[in-house]
This record gives sequence, C-alpha cells and structure tokens, in this order.
Amino acid sequence: MKKIIVILGPTASGKSDLAVKIALWLSSKKTKKDFLIEGAEIISADSRQVYRGMNIGTGKIKKEEMKGVPHHLLDVASPKRNFTVAQFVNLAKKAISKIFKKKKIPIICGGTWFYIYALVNDYSFPRVKPDWKLRKNLEKKSEKELFKELKKLDPERAKTIDPHNKRRLIRALEIVKKIGKVPPLKKQPLPYPVLFLGVEKNFSELKKLIEKRLLKRLKQGMINEVKKLRESGISWKKLESFGLEYEWIAKYLQGKIKKEEMIKKLQREIEKFAKRQIKVFKKDKRVVWVKNEKKAKKITKEFLEN
Repeated sequence: MKKIIVILGPTASGKSDLAVKIALWLSSKKTKKDFLIEGAEIISADSRQVYRGMNIGTGKIKKEEMKGVPHHLLDVASPKRNFTVAQFVNLAKKAISKIFKKKKIPIICGGTWFYIYALVNDYSFPRVKPDWKLRKNLEKKSEKELFKELKKLDPERAKTIDPHNKRRLIRALEIVKKIGKVPPLKKQPLPYPVLFLGVEKNFSELKKLIEKRLLKRLKQGMINEVKKLRESGISWKKLESFGLEYEWIAKYLQGKIKKEEMIKKLQREIEKFAKRQIKVFKKDKRVVWVKNEKKAKKITKEFLEN
C-alpha cells in the first residue's frame, strides 16, 4: 500500500505527539494485519528542526518521546549553512521511497507549510545561483521594506509569499532581479493518495499552550542553547535569521532588550506565527481538522480502507 499521511497545524498544537500515536497504532499487530502494512515512520517537515544543535528552541522531539518510531529529516544540516526547500524535498522523497520499500506508511509531520506543499505538490524551483553581494545588501533591509520592493517588482509573487519570512523575501528578490520575475511554481503532485490531518485547537487554548511551552523551554536551557550556537561560530545575524526563539534570545544576549521584554515579545511573535499557520492551512480544503486522537484514527482508518 502506497499512501501518505500529513499531520499539520499551528505551533504548540501537539502535532508530533499525535504523529507518534498514529504511527504506533499503525504498527500494532491488528492494524498491520487489517491493512497489510508493516507500520509507519515519521518525516519531520520543520524548517528549523533540520539543524543540528537547535533542539530546545525548535521543540525537537526527544528520543524517548519517539517511542521507538523511526523519525527522518531531523539533524540533517549544520546551522552554519543554508538549508533550502529543494534540499528538503530531495531528502524527503528519498525517505518516502525507503519507507515504502519497508511496506510502511510515511507520516509527514510539521508546521512549515512551504516544506509540506513543496513536497506533496512536488514544486519545480527556478535554478538561480545565489548572489552573495546582493543578499548582503538586501539583509540590511527590514521585512517590510523587502516586501514593498517585491510587491513593486513582482506583485504576483508578493501575493503568495510570507511577508514575515526575510530569507524567502531575499530569495524571491534575488530571482526577480536575475530573471525578471519569479516563475509560478510548477505543480506535479506526488503519485500517491495523501490524507491531510489538521490538529485543531481553540486559539485561547493555543495561547496558553504557547505560554506554558515557552516557560518550560526557558527552564530547560533554551538561552544556554543559543549561547552554545554562538560559541560554535554562528554569527548573531545568522541566529536572528532563524526567527522567533533564536532571534529574540540573540537580541537579549547582545543586550538589545531586557529578559522580561524578550519573553513578552516572544509570546506575541509566536502567537502571530500560529495565526499565520492557521490562516494558510485553513485555506487548504484537503485538510480534515481533528480535535483528538480518536477522530484522527477514525479518519485514517477510512483513508486506508478506500
């Protein structure tokens, strides 16, 4: 059976936990017999969890939390180097192929919508080499300025890009300046049925979960993690480019803001990010929204039976 399950949703909604529960259920004797499969494995679709040494700040799943379920695309890149969506798609396709060979179901789990859609829709990306001089100049500008420039040069691309993602804005402008405009991403969907499960949470509940998780991560040593990354030779600028936890902790460590302000800003920015994730995923009519494990299993069972 060659079918794929995608588990997506906003940050702090419990995607990783649900993915493990579904994978364990699919690996049970009865389910394997019912669907003639050998279990399931998880492919992470998180643009920061690919980096080694970025564990607490990204909420990377711990070995004991995996409960024996194999996970792919964690710790596959150095944070000193850029990791592109094209690299992600390439590695994820290889992982899918390996999982299918074992007669297992791949579960793609994450909240980085561009990674998920690039993989499932199999986008074809323009081959434009990096222009480091141009990137250096664009880095000096704010997200707002970059978005304004892109809107002027390529209004169509501006409609689909995340205006808060500096790295993607710079890449889009780089392509525009090289070839005139960003060509529409060509879609060649994967030749397998795909089930999209969205983890639904009431936003007031999500805000509390974000706050609880943030305070927990700070206690676990998230500030120290950023210090270690800096000591390993990663510039403040690079750390800030990873966004959210890494951006605001880097600013705090440089003395740009006080600790209390950092925590407040982080809470606010994570909430904004969660809202953007929800907005993007809610537009996708393929997503079946679930509030609990029972409903997720029911939908998955129906998907595998058909």
